Amino acid sequence: MASVTDEFKNPHPELPKREAILKLGKYITDRIPVKLGMHKLTMDDPEYWGLNAICPTDEMAEVAMKMGLRKPRTLKEMVKRTGLEEAYLEDLLNQMAVNGLIEYNFENERHEKQYVLPMFVPGSGEFSNMNGDLLEKNPELGRFFERMTFLPLTKVTAMVPPGGAGIGMHVIPVEKAIEMDNTSIPIEHISHWLDKYEGKYAASPCSCRRSRKTFDEGCGDDPADWCIAVGDMADYVVETNKGGRYITKEEALAIFKQAEDNGFVHQITNIDGEDKIFAICNCNVNVCHALRTSQLFNTPNMSRSAYVARVSAKDCVACGRCVEYCPAGAVKLGQKLCKADGSEVTYPKTLLPSEAKWGPHRWTEDYRDKNRINCYDTGTAPCKTACPAHIAVQGYLKMAAQGRYTDALALIKKENPFPAVCGHVCNRRCEDACTRGTIDSAIAIDEVKKFIAMKDLDASTRYIPKKVVPATKGYFAEKVAIIGAGPAGLSCAFYLAEKGYSPTVFEKNERAGGMLVYGIPSFKLEKNVVEAEIEVIKEMGVEIKTGVEVGKDITIPKLREEGYKAFYIAIGCQGSRKLGIPGEDAKNVYSAVDFLKEAAAKERFDIEGDVVVIGGGNVAIDVARTSTRCADVNVSMYCLEDRDNMPASNEEIEEALDEGIKINPSYGPKEILKDDNGKVCGIILKKCVSVKDENGKFNPRYDENDTIKVDCKHIVLSIGQSTIWGDLLKGTKVETEGVRVKADKNSYQTTDPDIFIGGDVYTGPKFAIDAIAAGKEAAISIHRFVQPHTSMTIGRNLKQFIELNKDDIRVENYDTSSRQIPGFNEKIDHRRSFRDAKLVFTEEQVKAETARCLGCGASVVDTNKCIGCGVCTTKCEFDAIKLYRENPECSTMVKSEDKLKAILPYAAKQAIHIKFKKNKEK
Repeated sequence: MASVTDEFKNPHPELPKREAILKLGKYITDRIPVKLGMHKLTMDDPEYWGLNAICPTDEMAEVAMKMGLRKPRTLKEMVKRTGLEEAYLEDLLNQMAVNGLIEYNFENERHEKQYVLPMFVPGSGEFSNMNGDLLEKNPELGRFFERMTFLPLTKVTAMVPPGGAGIGMHVIPVEKAIEMDNTSIPIEHISHWLDKYEGKYAASPCSCRRSRKTFDEGCGDDPADWCIAVGDMADYVVETNKGGRYITKEEALAIFKQAEDNGFVHQITNIDGEDKIFAICNCNVNVCHALRTSQLFNTPNMSRSAYVARVSAKDCVACGRCVEYCPAGAVKLGQKLCKADGSEVTYPKTLLPSEAKWGPHRWTEDYRDKNRINCYDTGTAPCKTACPAHIAVQGYLKMAAQGRYTDALALIKKENPFPAVCGHVCNRRCEDACTRGTIDSAIAIDEVKKFIAMKDLDASTRYIPKKVVPATKGYFAEKVAIIGAGPAGLSCAFYLAEKGYSPTVFEKNERAGGMLVYGIPSFKLEKNVVEAEIEVIKEMGVEIKTGVEVGKDITIPKLREEGYKAFYIAIGCQGSRKLGIPGEDAKNVYSAVDFLKEAAAKERFDIEGDVVVIGGGNVAIDVARTSTRCADVNVSMYCLEDRDNMPASNEEIEEALDEGIKINPSYGPKEILKDDNGKVCGIILKKCVSVKDENGKFNPRYDENDTIKVDCKHIVLSIGQSTIWGDLLKGTKVETEGVRVKADKNSYQTTDPDIFIGGDVYTGPKFAIDAIAAGKEAAISIHRFVQPHTSMTIGRNLKQFIELNKDDIRVENYDTSSRQIPGFNEKIDHRRSFRDAKLVFTEEQVKAETARCLGCGASVVDTNKCIGCGVCTTKCEFDAIKLYRENPECSTMVKSEDKLKAILPYAAKQAIHIKFKKNKEK
C-alpha cells in the first residue's frame, strides 16, 4: 500500500506537453497552493495527467474554460461563447459528458438542457471513474480521483467547521435510527431527499470502489449500483455511459437496506447547500475517499452528521457487533465492572483540531487498519477474548435469559456455524477464562449453547442465516473449491455462502464432517448432531461432493480448467506418527485415528484382551473410553506428562476414571513385545523425568533404568497426527516449510496465490473451534482474492482482543446460585453405551445459569471519533446503542462557492481557542 503522502508521477511522460490542459487544471483545482500561484502545475500533477485522459483534445479544454466553473450554460449560450456550429458543438459537449469532464441538468424555468463544468471532486473525478470503458483504457484515472480527494484538503481540513463548509460529502444517518427523533430536520432523512426527487433515481457504480481497484486497494465489493443518483443526475449517469440504470423508490430503499446490512455508510453530496443534492452513496470505509477526509485527517467536521452514538452500559452485552461494523472505529469493547477501588475505567478520546495545532503529525494514515481494533487496552469480557472464534458469549447468554433462543442461535452463527457440535465437544476456553470463575464456578457456557443449538436438530426450527452480500445483484458467481469437509472446510463454505457464493466441497470419505464424524465418539457427539448442522450449510447453497479425493479422482489443475478461481485445503491430519521403537510393527498396534474411525463407523472394534493407550490428550481418552465400550477389558493409559500437566481436560480425565480406566502418568514406551505370531503381548515403558527442556521445547528425558512391563493384547498410539498429502499438491506451486505448508498467518494464502490452507493441516492438531475460526478467516481471504484487485490486508479485522484485569474488579451484586449440572438419561449406561447419556439443560436450568453471568463487558463510544452514521444501531440486538442529536450545527449545508465564508471565521476562532488553551496550560 502506497503512502497517501507519496507523489504519483505522470503515467505517460512520453506524450507531448499540452498547455491547454495545464491551464484547465489550474482553473478547476481546489488546491490552495496552485490557486495562489505557490505551486505551478506540471505534467506530473494529477490535475494534468487526469485531465489529459478525459480531455483528449485541446478543443475540449478550451470549450470547458469558456463554460466557467459550475456555471450552467445552455447549448445556445455555448454557441455564442465558442463560435462553434451548433450540431458540432452539441456532439462535442456530449462526448465531454461521456468522458466525465462535464455534466448536465435541466434546472431552469424552461427545463432546457444546460451543461456544467464541475469541480474535480465531487465531479469529474467520480464521473470519469464511473465510465467503465474509459477507466479500463486509462486506469490512472483511479489514482487521479484519489489524489484530488486528498491534495486539496491537506491545508484546509483542520479548519473546516461543522457541516463540512460545502466540501465533498456529508454523512446521513440510517433513517430508522432517527425516525422517532422529534428534533431532527428534513435534510437529515433519506426519505426527504427521495421525496424531493420523486421518480428520478438511478443506481450507478461506486466510483470509489472502482478507483481503489485500479491500484489494488479494492474492498471486494461489486461496485455496481451502490451510488444512487437523483434528479437530473439520474438522467446523466444513464445517458452518458456511467453504468446507470433507472430504479424505483422501492428499489432504492432495498439498496439502502442492503447497504446497512453490509455496514455501509449513507452519504449525500454537500456542495450545493441544503436545497440540492445529486447523489446518495453507500460507502465502504475501506475504499471511500469521502469518509477518508475525516478518518485520515482526524477531522470529523468534514463529514459527520448531527448525531452521535452513545451506549447504555446496563443494556450492553459486549457482543461486539457495533465494534465490528463501526466504520470510524469509534466504538470499542471495554468493561462494565468497576475497578477494585470502586472507580470506573476511563477511556481515551481522539484529539480534535479544536484542541491542538494540527498537521500531518496528527493524521492517521493507516486508519483503515486502526479502525478495526476491537477493544481498549484495559480489556473486555474474558469469554469473548479467550474463544478462538471470539463468539459473543455474553450476548447469547443474555438472549437465552430473555427466552430469545432463535436470536441467540443467530448470534452464535455470526462466528460459529457448529453451535450444537461445540456445545458437546468444545474445550471451553471461554469457561476457563470466565470472570465468574474468580468468585465460585464459571458459567456453564457450553451447556447453555447446547440448549440453544437444539433448534438446529429439528428441520422445522433450525436457523438458516440470511445472506449478507456486498453486491446489489445478491450473489457472486466465482467458483470456489474447498478440499476437506471437516470443521475448517465446512466453516469456510458456510461463510462464503453467507457472502453470496456457492462453493463446492470435495471430501474423500463417504460422509462429510471430518473428525467430527470419524474421530469423536458418538457417546460424546452423536452423528445426527453433526448431520443436522451440515444440512444447514447445504441449505445455504453449498454443494458437498463425498467420495471424491482431490489429487486422485480429480486434480487442482483440472479444477482450474473447470473455472474454479480459488481453493481451500482443509484436509486435517488423518495420519499418525510413529514411536520409532522396537516392536512397533506388531499386529494389533493401531493409530488412534484409525482406531476411532473404524469404531465410529461400526460402533465396535474387535478387542480380545487388555488394551494399552499411549498418550495423555483428549484423543487418547476418547480411545480409552471407546475401548471399554467395545469389550469388557482392562484399559490403561500411559503418558509422558505428570498428572497435573496432562494435555487432556480435567473433565475428560474424570470421566475416564469414572469408567474404570487406569491413568499412569510420567511413562513413555521403550519397546513393544510380540509373541511368536507377531502379535502384541506386552509393552515395556520407561520413567519420564521431564517432558520439555529449559527453553520449553518438547524434548523428553527418561530414566532408562526405571522400567515397567505391562501385559496387553492391543496397543493404540495417540502420540500425534500427521497429514497424508497423496498427490493433492501435484501441479501446484505450494511450498512447504518443514512439515508445514508455507502460508501467511493471517490470510492463510500459500505460495500458490489461489490456494489457501487452514485448520489442522496448517496448524497441527487443535480443537474444532480453532478450525472453525480458521475457516471463517479463509472465507474472508478467498472472497478478497477472487474479486480482482482487492487488498488481502487493508481494513482486515485481526480479532485481537484483550482480557480485562480480573484482579482489579469489584463485583458487588450477583446471583448467588451455584452452577447448574446437566443430568443423565438413566436408561443409558453412560459408562458402556455408545449413546450420549448427558441430558441437555432444561429451560429452568438455562434461566438459572444465565442469571449467574456478571455481564462484565460493554461497548464504549469515542464521541470525538463518531460520525453519526447509525450503522451501529442496526447491528445491536439489545437496543443498547442509539443516536442522539447533539451536534445540530453539523447539518449546516452551504454551497461550495461560499466555503471560505464558513471556513475563515471558524479557523480564526479555533486558532484563538488553541492559543488561549496553550497559555492556560503554561
